[in-house]
Amino acid sequence: MKVKLNEQGLLPAIAQDINTGQVLMLGYMNPWSLKRTVEGVQVWFYSRSREDLWHKGEVSGNYLNLREAWLDCDGDTILLKVEPDGPTCHTGEPSCFFTAMDGLPDEYEATDTGSGILDELFQVIRDRQREQPEDSYTAKLLQDGTGRIAQKVIEEAGETAIAAVQEDNENLPKEVADLLYHSMVLLASTGVNPSAVWEELRKRRG
Repeated sequence: MKVKLNEQGLLPAIAQDINTGQVLMLGYMNPWSLKRTVEGVQVWFYSRSREDLWHKGEVSGNYLNLREAWLDCDGDTILLKVEPDGPTCHTGEPSCFFTAMDGLPDEYEATDTGSGILDELFQVIRDRQREQPEDSYTAKLLQDGTGRIAQKVIEEAGETAIAAVQEDNENLPKEVADLLYHSMVLLASTGVNPSAVWEELRKRRG
């Protein structure tokens, strides 16, 4: 049995009431929340907003008690058949799916959290590389060449290290962001796709 995780290392999980067949919610699991769920009694998810394990019902008391777990044919989605202790949705509704769609949405809202921003950032960098807008710092960096970009990566790595050593936790995220940004520009300049970096990171898990 093999489970396929998505690009964020997560597994979509559908919770269904085992008695009524009603679909209750869609959540996401990582290997650790899946382990706690399968080896325990109640369902654990991975909260993408908090970036931490989430024991469903730990605040409300409305736990999802696992009865059966099924993988789909591709091994990339799991169906959790559960007995809920109460309403599943935080609104008090039995299911999170209570809004009928009568047509196309009036608007869309992008979820701008998590590491997926790196892929989005790289696409913006590639766009600046193609279009070369005059007022773009990214385009100017790329025009200056790989050597200049590499120098910026070294500078940002030094500033990141200094912030960490000085326990400057207010500025450390900004310095790491600068380092990641310039590293992504360096990848674009050299023609290397970030997917090659993600693959190397996958090899280093554990």
